[in-house]
Amino acid sequence: ARDNEKRIERLRETNAGKVTDISGGRGRIVRRAAKEFKDGMYVNLGIGIPTLASSFIPEGIHIELQAENGLMGLGPYPDPTLNQHSDPDYINAGKETVTAIRGASSFSSSESFSMIRGGHIDLTILGGMQCSASGDLASFFIPGKLLKGMGGAMDLVSSPSTVIVTMEHVAKNGSPKIVKQCSLPLTGRGVVDRIITDMCVFDCDKRALRNGGLTLTEIASGLTIDDVRAATDCPFDVASGGVKLMDDD
Repeated sequence: ARDNEKRIERLRETNAGKVTDISGGRGRIVRRAAKEFKDGMYVNLGIGIPTLASSFIPEGIHIELQAENGLMGLGPYPDPTLNQHSDPDYINAGKETVTAIRGASSFSSSESFSMIRGGHIDLTILGGMQCSASGDLASFFIPGKLLKGMGGAMDLVSSPSTVIVTMEHVAKNGSPKIVKQCSLPLTGRGVVDRIITDMCVFDCDKRALRNGGLTLTEIASGLTIDDVRAATDCPFDVASGGVKLMDDD
């Protein structure tokens, strides 16, 4: 590439529309997150697990995916077998190459954030490093680690959209990621509506309409409520109508 030519940072392609199989805990999170999509929604997906959920949109559901860098109508990864070419301007939150669906539009970053701040995005799904019982979210920075940038997370979680956090229930060292109070720098305070992990689903009463805190609504097959309590560093309520299995439709 020439010095003044924009480069592709993360080339991603697909072959004949094949979706990479995602198994285990991450697969459970991705498939459960995809059930949050409702027909006609405008949706912003964060890096990693949230982005993968777009490969499992339920049949009959049409959503518009928005990227804060200025694209409405994100499509799948380019498919060379269909003569689709990768474009450095068509990227998702993880800077991976994507396509634009029929009817997509592009615009400036300032217009994109006006959409977000103005409440025109219905659903935001993003990853997290920690969530608190009161809906606080830490998602962008571990002290002592390299920080590339904030991205659009602060604007997204402070907007009127529904905010869902997808993450593994515990960190690699086994420590809980759902805590009474976040110890990492906050992305937003009192912003999370729902937490989806490999173990369960929590609804978060971030506005304290029901005395605040978390309510367990779904649990993964083979686990008990005591298993969830042991891996969660804050108290929580259990849904009064009973806890459903995450795998059930």
